[in-house]
Amino acid sequence: MRVLITGCAGFIGSHLAERLVGDGWHVTGIDALTSYYDPAEKRANLAVLGNEPRFDFVRADIVSAPLTKLLADRPLVVHFAAQPGVRRSFGDGFDQYVHDNILATQRLLEAAAEADCPRVVYASSSSVYGEAATFPCREESTPTRPRSPYGVTKRTCEKLAEIYRGLGLSTVGLRFFTVYGPRQRPDMAIRRLCETAAGGPAFRLNGDGSQSRDFTYVDDAVDATVRALTAAQPARVLNIGGGEEASMNELIELLGSLTGEPIVLRRGGSQIGDVQRTGADTTLARQQLGWEPSVRLADGLRATLDWVFEHRAAGVRVVAAAS
Repeated sequence: MRVLITGCAGFIGSHLAERLVGDGWHVTGIDALTSYYDPAEKRANLAVLGNEPRFDFVRADIVSAPLTKLLADRPLVVHFAAQPGVRRSFGDGFDQYVHDNILATQRLLEAAAEADCPRVVYASSSSVYGEAATFPCREESTPTRPRSPYGVTKRTCEKLAEIYRGLGLSTVGLRFFTVYGPRQRPDMAIRRLCETAAGGPAFRLNGDGSQSRDFTYVDDAVDATVRALTAAQPARVLNIGGGEEASMNELIELLGSLTGEPIVLRRGGSQIGDVQRTGADTTLARQQLGWEPSVRLADGLRATLDWVFEHRAAGVRVVAAAS
């Protein structure tokens, strides 16, 4: 089977590309290698696939890429390319989010519909829920009230997908809840915590640490994506959460227990756009995809920590991870 993966050099995209190639798929990956964080990290994410005959890489921006040619053989499509991050989406930086998230998604959906691609699975986010009033969040009953421009772009992408779904294109949006694991972006909390534990700078804890997240290990996110590609008639959006909620204080304590050393902290105020809690009801994904998370937080955290130690031993250092 053939699949096109946008954002293939990113955190989740590179894991997905490896999984599909390993399963015998022919994968074309497209990535702009933007400078949101060091492109060298993204290139390293694809190192395992460098000589793989079932993997082709195209460096391009989806807004200007020759999509007609890339979709000519009607592949399945996974759309992970996006400008990530809540705090950077405020202010003048929003222009980039409009380009990378909204314009890119509309152009890809348009091209996929014209090419008669069988399905487009795309990455949405728990950010579309904002500060939910009740938990767990459910796809059809929890209101979507984003608290950041980033969240607004992800909700807009969902609305665009609904339009093309109405025109006959099969689309499935996966609302990912705080995905973590090896290759996680250097600005994300678990990556920064592990860098601190491995001898890096003190971890900046925003707020009092009581804020909690539904953490999802990357292999579970990838498995949900693979299942969404071939499921019979999945819903328009599905929550993908790890089912193991923890506060930042609990996460810091857990990581300290894994290393045997306390995590060095520096404290800061709450950050714009942050929410106090996230939590996913994954009933639909379990029913429609036959999927369930399988990696416990302690095990996933250990795997991430091991990767960071290996990463640093290889001479890679995070110069200035965003806080």
